Amino acid sequence: MRNLQEKLKGEIIELLNLEDLQPEDIGNDEPLFGSGVGLDSIDALELIVLLEREYGVKIENPEEGREVFNSINTIAAFIEKNRK
Repeated sequence: MRNLQEKLKGEIIELLNLEDLQPEDIGNDEPLFGSGVGLDSIDALELIVLLEREYGVKIENPEEGREVFNSINTIAAFIEKNRK
């Protein structure tokens, strides 16, 4: 799980061009949206595509997405649970 968390941090930084962040700057339980990392709804769409393309997992409804994208830990847990 630790490797997945670190990989996700790197992918998110690269995908969203968060050039001022390093993986170690993002806490595994830190909120990704709002007062945490500060991602927005456009970033959420890009994360959905990332999960489908890289991990083969889909987020079926918006409510589920809010829970999944809460933090690195929640994304990693969702991937582990739903990966094919």
